[in-house]
Amino acid sequence: MTQDSVAQAPPTRPATPARALLPVILPAVLVGIAASLVFLGVETAADRLQHVLWGPLPDALGIGRYSVAWMFVMLIATGIAVGLVVWKAPGHAGPDPATIGLDAPVLPVAVLPGLVVAAALMLAGGPSLGPENPVIAVNVGLAAWCGTRLMPRAPGALWPLLAEAATIGALFGTPVAAALVISEALAGRPMPGKLWDNLFAPLTAAAFGAMTTALLAHPTFDLGLPAFGRPRWPDLLAALVVASAAALLGMCAVFVFPYAHTAFGKLRHPMLMLPAGGAVLGALAALGGHLTLFKGLAEVGELARNPDGWSAGQFALMTVVKLAALVVAAASGFRGGRIFPAVFIGAAFGLCAHALVPAVHPALGVAAGVLGMLLAVTRQGWVSLFTAAVLVSSPSILALLCLASLPAWLLVTGRRQMQLRADGTPVR
Repeated sequence: MTQDSVAQAPPTRPATPARALLPVILPAVLVGIAASLVFLGVETAADRLQHVLWGPLPDALGIGRYSVAWMFVMLIATGIAVGLVVWKAPGHAGPDPATIGLDAPVLPVAVLPGLVVAAALMLAGGPSLGPENPVIAVNVGLAAWCGTRLMPRAPGALWPLLAEAATIGALFGTPVAAALVISEALAGRPMPGKLWDNLFAPLTAAAFGAMTTALLAHPTFDLGLPAFGRPRWPDLLAALVVASAAALLGMCAVFVFPYAHTAFGKLRHPMLMLPAGGAVLGALAALGGHLTLFKGLAEVGELARNPDGWSAGQFALMTVVKLAALVVAAASGFRGGRIFPAVFIGAAFGLCAHALVPAVHPALGVAAGVLGMLLAVTRQGWVSLFTAAVLVSSPSILALLCLASLPAWLLVTGRRQMQLRADGTPVR
């Protein structure tokens, strides 16, 4: 090509010019703030109910707060309460949670109140699930319903994208997690314009969702574990082994998940499935102790405050019990997500490795265990790396985690996931 032809060639027009991005800023800001407020509202309501159910109420009855009897009573009662909501609420509190991931469908707005109530009851009652899936689904439904009425000319796909990004930003307290999830979802898809053009609106929503959460709730994921110094070659070996072993353990739960779902499905009615799930969860709590209850974020903080306070056998027991509780809660119909319980499982597994081999640094063990477990349970590579890294707040661990993710990913990629299709077969 000659210089003249280059000079005569028309300038390339940006695929997504700035004037096309400017109109989405205000909707992204509004969705980000609203998504955070919904998340904080559900969390606050659940926390206050949990405080009553696991504090003044058993005290008034003269029963130990975390006695075996009370854990059974509360988990079965939670199953009954959630079962009533699923049975009677419009839309049955959304679709089967075993079929839902982070990419939530757009639900009719009439379904959302029942989903909120079911999620709040679950969070307060003790089943081992987190708030992420139902809160994302609620925010997606609200954003789609409001957005199509207030801005009917905007693309319909814009609102779910903004709501998902905003909720993930609010959940993690940073827009980075949302950017990683969205960029991973966009990988391999034909995209108009540059990647940052496509991330502009969801990143704006995630940033305002994260800022709203940070200003109102001051969240932190740093577990305060002993500082990790300069990495050594034995640390690399430890990271590779712990992450891969955690991924294999997580895949055991993934393998069992459809069978557990089928077993509870044979009961056919939510007033049988959910109380039965609560009874099994009560038995597991009696075996593993109260730290294996709830979504696990506060409980993993308790483990991290005293990483040498339990034996390897106790850490192993909590790991296995919490993993079984996650499978049972998700398979029996409780409305909730799997990321936060998987964090507890991975952290307990990593601390078990530290207890068995003291040369494994507790921060490295926790980060590698969480990485492997999240890779198996979520199949979200970037989010797994991000979550594992922020728990220990040690930049020197990041390179080890990147290397440890490689064999762990080879163990999980292409295999069944902890998510089912409508016919009950696993998603791959």
